[in-house]
Amino acid sequence: MPVELGLRVCVLQDQFGFTLHHHVMVKETDDKVTVPMAKGAQKRFPSMNQVSYDKGFWSPKNLAELNTFLEHAVLPKKGRLSSADKSRERHLEFQRARRRHSAVECDINCLEVHGLDKCRDSGLTAFKRYTALAVVGNNLQRLGKLLLKKDQGKSPLLQRAA
Repeated sequence: MPVELGLRVCVLQDQFGFTLHHHVMVKETDDKVTVPMAKGAQKRFPSMNQVSYDKGFWSPKNLAELNTFLEHAVLPKKGRLSSADKSRERHLEFQRARRRHSAVECDINCLEVHGLDKCRDSGLTAFKRYTALAVVGNNLQRLGKLLLKKDQGKSPLLQRAA
């Protein structure tokens, strides 16, 4: 019988849709994992200079801390915006990152397809294992799609048909 733990998973992806870092949130809220997730990803990928989060990750402390080690911290504020917040959120780089962010929501759904819909084992350790396997599966599928797309341009059959 499937076990559904109801735990949330936070993922960070690069501009190509590969999941760089993930974290199973056990008794944690979005705003508590914001900075550790970004630091963990930057530790593994030192050239990372920008992150984009949802409004649930907002806190003034998170924004200030992210700005100490990232060039662009895209962290939309909840509720009413002050003039300074409006200015920050109207910045061109902020707007570009927010537009790309919608693709992350689609990719989170892909993770469910690769194992996160139901954990057929019991316990937190099993769920974390399923999460890691879903991330690997999704990254492999994305890599496969990129390789197929690259090879399609070189295929003699496709060149004759064009």
